[in-house]
Amino acid sequence: MKRQPHTWRYLSVAFLLAVLGIAILVQIVRIQNSPEVAGVINQGDYVWKDFFPPRGEIHDRHGSLLAGNKTVYEIGLDLTVNPDMPTVMLALQMSGIDLNEVNYRISLAPVNAQYIILDDFVSTHKAEQLMTLQKAAHSDPTGKNLDAVYFKAHYARSYPENDLASNVLGFVTEDNHGYLGIEEKYDNILAGIPVRMLVPADPRRATEYPTIPPGQTIILTIDRKIQAAIEKILDQALVDTGASSGTIVVMDPLTGEILAMSSTPRLNLNDYQSITTVFPGETPFNRAISQAYEPGSVSKILTMAGALDSGAVQPGTVFFDTGSILVGGFRIVNWDGGAWGNQDMTGCLANSLNVCLAWVSSTQMGSDSFYSYMQRFGLGHATGIDLAQETSGRLKLPGDGDWRPVELGTNAFGQGVSVTPIQMVMAASALANDGQMVYPHVLYAQIQAGKQSNTKTQIVGTPISANTADTISEMLANALETESSAALIPGYRIAGKTGTAQIPLSGGGYDENDINATFIGWGPVDDPRFIVYVWLEKPQSNRAASVVAAPIFKQVVEKLVVLMDVPPDVVRLQMTVVPGSSTGIGR
Repeated sequence: MKRQPHTWRYLSVAFLLAVLGIAILVQIVRIQNSPEVAGVINQGDYVWKDFFPPRGEIHDRHGSLLAGNKTVYEIGLDLTVNPDMPTVMLALQMSGIDLNEVNYRISLAPVNAQYIILDDFVSTHKAEQLMTLQKAAHSDPTGKNLDAVYFKAHYARSYPENDLASNVLGFVTEDNHGYLGIEEKYDNILAGIPVRMLVPADPRRATEYPTIPPGQTIILTIDRKIQAAIEKILDQALVDTGASSGTIVVMDPLTGEILAMSSTPRLNLNDYQSITTVFPGETPFNRAISQAYEPGSVSKILTMAGALDSGAVQPGTVFFDTGSILVGGFRIVNWDGGAWGNQDMTGCLANSLNVCLAWVSSTQMGSDSFYSYMQRFGLGHATGIDLAQETSGRLKLPGDGDWRPVELGTNAFGQGVSVTPIQMVMAASALANDGQMVYPHVLYAQIQAGKQSNTKTQIVGTPISANTADTISEMLANALETESSAALIPGYRIAGKTGTAQIPLSGGGYDENDINATFIGWGPVDDPRFIVYVWLEKPQSNRAASVVAAPIFKQVVEKLVVLMDVPPDVVRLQMTVVPGSSTGIGR
């Protein structure tokens, strides 16, 4: 049979592949027989080991260190030299090392062990004390020294300010895993990339281990000074009001940057093992994102905003309040049980009239329009904030099996709907930001290999128009001024709303003895720099948010205008230069 012209090419390729394969086999045999690898394979002098890089640091927006690393030690013992155990144990005890832990580790060691770890994550102070004793033992005339003790330095997570911003940060355990908060959400980039390498099996040769590049450093939007201030205010508020817990959130409504976030209790992150004591049962680690509750009247700002935007009402629309209204066959009354007569929409907000808002949602808007706006504001959905374990709350909708027609009325004033503080803050950002709702976030920037990558502002929706946002903000500012609210700050015009809500019982109905007291507000009204959310759970000193939560809001804002360098309105407006004006006097 005649051979095809191109057959010689196939034979040439096959020959070359065969030669290459033989060369590879020869190289494998050569490497295996080399003295270095022979010790690894045949003598077990080397092992494959995973190395974890130093964890990336966490800083506040101005560079203050919130989470870093400290040097700790693994204390090991070489058993091949027959160490004098009484001498070793005495030295360990004198250095402050827990002998119970040491004895436990010894009990777990194999019978033929040549090296055992006596303790790990030993502080530098204790390790240095033991090193001092080791050096002194060299002069022991009996020859019973501590040369069998070895020290291996490594890193452990450290929180220089203990519980500051703990609800935001989360913590890292000894196995280098992040839990809760930032540490869990950004665990992968903070932890860096582990490297698997062939290293000496003998831990005493740890000096030969490689150095691994650290994980990424991240910068938070948190302002350490503002964070410390609100934590102090919150702690005192719980003392003054007898509240069982509290939450304060401060956000820039234009960018979504969380400037401060705190809830109680807080955990000393350097003692994370006590978490089950500090947070017993199902206590949320961060109530701002993980505890949904019925907010009460603060949600009236969303109902009114939706009604204004849809054209269902105008600021001057008058409602005659008879003290009750029927919705879905149920009678809804005002917080005080009274009838307030003729009220425009600003009056309905100023006096926080349940009947008026139920009329707005059920009669003027209708279920389709009302629930459409509530969904556009993000109720019933997680915000996606970059913190671990956010919950979404619940907004029941017509068609859901457990929705009842009366809820079209009660949802309008914050009953029968559950939200988290961060959901309300995100929703209200649309009112403070010309109708644009911003994504709340705590990551300001990431730093890797000396390069900084900043987080960009994200607009997650425009539930209302800029005109509606300006209108509702003006109405809320007027409402606070009309009622001489305890939230008012001299020199600064603020928009805001209180919320006093009974707490629903698991079996149905509401607890008549306890309330949630809330206040949400932003300012300055004409150029918002901050939005503040205050929530006190079960305050005992008073049953009205206007008395309990509003003064806390005022305290927070009084700190903010100083720390954020926000001049009083009259000064700030005079500083505004109007184009074409020679006077330099602004609007």
